[in-house]
Amino acid sequence: MKISPATTKKDINDFINLPFKIYQSDPMWVPPLKSELRSQFKPAKNPFLDHCEFKLFLLKENGGVIGRIAAFIDTLANEYWGKSIGLFGYYECPPDEAASKLLLDAARNWLHRQGMGAMRGPWSFVSQEWGAVVEGFEPQPVIMAPYNPPYYIDHFDAYGFKKVKDLLVYVIDVRDGYQIPERILKLTDRVAKKYNIHVRQLNMKNYYSDVEKFIALSNQSLINNWGYAPVTNEEAQVMAHDLKSILHEKAVIFAEDNNGRPIGFGIALPDVNQILKRINGRLLPFGWLKLLLGLPKLTHYRMFALGVIPEYHGKAVDSLIYRALYESCISPDVRMEINYVLEDNASMNNAIVKLGAKPLRRYRIFEMPIP
Repeated sequence: MKISPATTKKDINDFINLPFKIYQSDPMWVPPLKSELRSQFKPAKNPFLDHCEFKLFLLKENGGVIGRIAAFIDTLANEYWGKSIGLFGYYECPPDEAASKLLLDAARNWLHRQGMGAMRGPWSFVSQEWGAVVEGFEPQPVIMAPYNPPYYIDHFDAYGFKKVKDLLVYVIDVRDGYQIPERILKLTDRVAKKYNIHVRQLNMKNYYSDVEKFIALSNQSLINNWGYAPVTNEEAQVMAHDLKSILHEKAVIFAEDNNGRPIGFGIALPDVNQILKRINGRLLPFGWLKLLLGLPKLTHYRMFALGVIPEYHGKAVDSLIYRALYESCISPDVRMEINYVLEDNASMNNAIVKLGAKPLRRYRIFEMPIP
């Protein structure tokens, strides 16, 4: 087995195609769109790379690619955190600890040469696509959610990684008889009346204006969350452009005060993984048609983000937004995966449990020092 940097066009193609080999018999894996994955590694298409140094590695055996890993440094995040933390991600490996060590060594050694004091992951170039599954390997992952075989956790433990944070996932499913508890309905009625709050859906006619409001709210409401780093305007605009074609207006909610000032938001993404599973990562020749025809019919969602500005923390505005999203998207077969919540965010976890959501999955982020 031999490690080599992925530098040529062929190398990048090998890097992108490897999971299609590893997971070809795994019914839970959802093939990503190859074109979108390829764009993640192109600075001209991914503004995250404006403040990120990265290196891609391939693991080869007998001329064939059997593993991959990315090592990278988000300089903007490190400035914000006040730390020198290198990141690793896009990890794929056969069930072989020797192969795993070669891959993790390659990432760690590169980060060490860049002056990093710790290595953290799995992490991604995509916002909030973090962690490795440690509990809840079924059902299949939703949009922008990681997936991995269970033995990856053994690899990370054997290498010396320690848990730094767990991310919790919950689910509500109308098909299983879910309804918002009556006490939550009464509570949120009182909250709306007491604080003069009203909610509204995304306005596609003023889409980019609403995007600016979302950016401002995110940077106010999520600033104290573990792992948070400021999102640049360029990153937000690219994400807004990419998501515009799949968003359902009814699944993006703003909470506003009596003067029309935005004070909170909730975004649920239609789970396009239900469609991607059928097109095997390819839009051509007919994948785009399946995607186009399938999007309006989707009734499964990922609760991607929810935030309330600090002024309204502790006032159950988050429950009001959850309720608004649920009532906006409700149908006999709606399923909403709340993905993810920090394990030590007690107020958010308590609110979700009171809403009647059930635990579904747990992701883990690992970290180790780099001597």
